[in-house]
Amino acid sequence: MYSRSSEPVRFERDCAVVMVPQGEQVTLPAGSVGYITQGLGGSYTVFVEGNLFRVAGRDADAIGKEPPEPLELPEGADDEAVEQMVWRQLRTCFDPEIPINVVDLGLVYEARILPHPETPGQRRVEVRMTLTAPACGMGDILVADVRDKLEMIPTVAEADVELVFDPPWNRTMMSEAARLETGMF
Repeated sequence: MYSRSSEPVRFERDCAVVMVPQGEQVTLPAGSVGYITQGLGGSYTVFVEGNLFRVAGRDADAIGKEPPEPLELPEGADDEAVEQMVWRQLRTCFDPEIPINVVDLGLVYEARILPHPETPGQRRVEVRMTLTAPACGMGDILVADVRDKLEMIPTVAEADVELVFDPPWNRTMMSEAARLETGMF
């Protein structure tokens, strides 16, 4: 996990984190030291005392990083503009152990933008996605990350993320770039 390119880090405050790959939520106390092994999509994977932990973007300040900027849409943005932002946001969701986003991994089967049934002018996003393995301990964490990032989009009042396993994921669902990066031709 640690490499020469890993960035040293010290927690400046107590911080809620998620253990990787178990998916268990714990709190790392202020003063904990370790290394950032991955910083993609606004969240960070840190190696502390022999374990990996995921630090959410909203808690980036705990490790001396800037939280992500709020998303903006032009006034009166149509569904197409929102859909483009949905796919951009999905590409900011990463498995903490794999430096490839969920879209390029082929985990997102569908993303639909619909009018929100109870709030005029707001939208609902429905996503169907899978995991590389059904027993992945990070499944709930990835689903929550997708939901949270989609609900950051202006006019998206709700994101419903359904985890499905049919069809089962396989490496042919990955983008060509992802297959090249992982060596899975």
